[in-house]
Amino acid sequence: MTTTTLAVLVPLLPFLGAVAGLLLGRTAPGFVRPLAVLPTLAALVLAVLVAARQGGGPAVDAATELTPTGSVPIELALHVDGFAALVAVLVGCVATCVQLYSTGYLRHDPRYPSYAALVSLFTSAMFLVVYSGDLMVLLVGWEIMGICSYFLVGHYWETPEARAASLKAFLVTKLGDVPFLIGLLALASDTGSFRITRVLGAVASGSLDHPTPIALLLLAGVAGKSAQFPLHTWLPDAMAGPTPVSALIHAATMVAAGVYFVARLLPLFEASQAAMTVLAVMAAVTMTGSALAALAQDDIKRVLAYSTIGQLGYMTGALAAGDRGAAVFHLLSHGAFKALLFLAAGVIIHAAGTNSLAAMSRMGNLRDRVPDAYWTMTVALLALAAIPPFSGFFSKESVLVAAEHAAGGHSAHAPAAAGWTVLVAGLLTALLTAAYATRLWLLAFRGRGAEVPDHGRQPLVMNAVLWVLAIPSLALGGLAFRLLPDWFDGGDLTPTLTTAVLGTGVALIGGIVTYAAWRHTTALAARVPLGAVAAHPEADAGQVEAEAIASHRPAYGDVALAPDPADPGRLLLGPLHRHAAAGFHLDALYTALFVRPVRAGASLVRFLDREVVDTYVRGAGTLPRWLGTAVRRAQTGNVQTYVSALLAGTVVLAVAAVLVATGA
Repeated sequence: MTTTTLAVLVPLLPFLGAVAGLLLGRTAPGFVRPLAVLPTLAALVLAVLVAARQGGGPAVDAATELTPTGSVPIELALHVDGFAALVAVLVGCVATCVQLYSTGYLRHDPRYPSYAALVSLFTSAMFLVVYSGDLMVLLVGWEIMGICSYFLVGHYWETPEARAASLKAFLVTKLGDVPFLIGLLALASDTGSFRITRVLGAVASGSLDHPTPIALLLLAGVAGKSAQFPLHTWLPDAMAGPTPVSALIHAATMVAAGVYFVARLLPLFEASQAAMTVLAVMAAVTMTGSALAALAQDDIKRVLAYSTIGQLGYMTGALAAGDRGAAVFHLLSHGAFKALLFLAAGVIIHAAGTNSLAAMSRMGNLRDRVPDAYWTMTVALLALAAIPPFSGFFSKESVLVAAEHAAGGHSAHAPAAAGWTVLVAGLLTALLTAAYATRLWLLAFRGRGAEVPDHGRQPLVMNAVLWVLAIPSLALGGLAFRLLPDWFDGGDLTPTLTTAVLGTGVALIGGIVTYAAWRHTTALAARVPLGAVAAHPEADAGQVEAEAIASHRPAYGDVALAPDPADPGRLLLGPLHRHAAAGFHLDALYTALFVRPVRAGASLVRFLDREVVDTYVRGAGTLPRWLGTAVRRAQTGNVQTYVSALLAGTVVLAVAAVLVATGA
């Protein structure tokens, strides 16, 4: 079987699994779990085979014209280079782990069949984005992921939080997709093709007429899909969906698509200094702002959501520095440890019995309750904080090295200002990342929350998935920075002494200062009586999550609890804490600038339609109704009356005729 055939089967198998799951979900429920897991697992195996055959060598290209368009052709094209091969392996690995984990996490959920089918469709769409060699076909996968995220984030649609989050995710990403589509059409108009290889060839030959507006239009779509400032606000709210969905979106699909798109078309963006500068500023603001917001969140999944936004900022920062190898290296590393963080958070949510977006300040000492989650999450948090020798250290260092290289004026495409912007923001974010990672670990596993009824051990498959993901979180970085350059254009990914010392130093400072603040606040904190949450030991994690979202109240009892005074984030951020916890009020700003004017306009249109347009419509109907009433009253049914009226009319007509004749 050729490499091209294998690559075609990779997105096709999950798609067929999704279709079969939707068709057989109700009639043959026994097939739902095999149809969820086996096609995705088979796609992973085939993606590994494709990567092994591609081997970091020349790209595998194949194309056939989809349909004659009369102008720019649209082709079913494959373009599998080293980047695509490795990202596809990441997508398959994380998707398989999520499907396996979900068989335990949502084992009693009545909507599991549709959930599993949508996850498979989501996976298929991301594979399509990764392997596609045609921008229009890539756009199909791009938009399918958008609609899948709408349904999956709104899985618990009975609750207003889930409905609002799914709608917000859909609308914000579509807000970016409109200029994205315009940019794709403008790019095809300039280059005469949607084929990625031909587009890059046109860029290399200098025949692209409008690189800056095209690049900026495309960046709007990337900002929406990859949750970058200012279109990042949908991602924290998307935590209202099931935790495995969060792992899938954050680690290998959806948000990774924007970064991957820029990496694939990086020469296009490098053709515009303005676009590279905008990309650098966007990355810097995203990194630092999201890290500050993460330090202020009390909700474990929102901490991880803001963490994802910040780590994506590192990736876009590497791209702004002109190094797509570093960006994709961090994408791979981040995919492993972020999937682990979310899936471990799912175990913690069940064990703590807290509300769906588990309030860390209300957690008890969970170390002995969930030992598998404790050890694996510790590994993932160390990788997130970029502590050597964990994988995050090597990938984050590659980003800082790229920024240092650009800042020194050694990059042929990235301006030095962009390099300095990314470098300074990256070091500050490294400090803040270690701080919020340490805070999460302390509050979740050494917190002083109330003891809750034990839900029992998690299903074996859930704990097994955690340990599987812990392996790349620990070992991927040390192996990858030696092996990946052959796959990534030969660029050097080895850490340098300067960035390694600076990055690790600020991370250690952030962790130590946070620990000291936690010790100080714990010693001074007054005892806050915390009740026990009602729990059902037989419930699975998905039920705990769904019931808690629906409760609309604090997890422990019916009484609203004061903020935990032992939270080190409050001490570290001081007066900034309130603003950071609210995401720096961007949602309120967007409400004032966009939502309220739109609603006011809608109210005006409704008023005009009801009071003006409907008045004319009602008037147009009233006159015929009056005429009909008059005619109806004349229809008495009395023949004598009709004959009298006929004679009277005849007389009137005769008189009129005489008068006319006389006048003539």
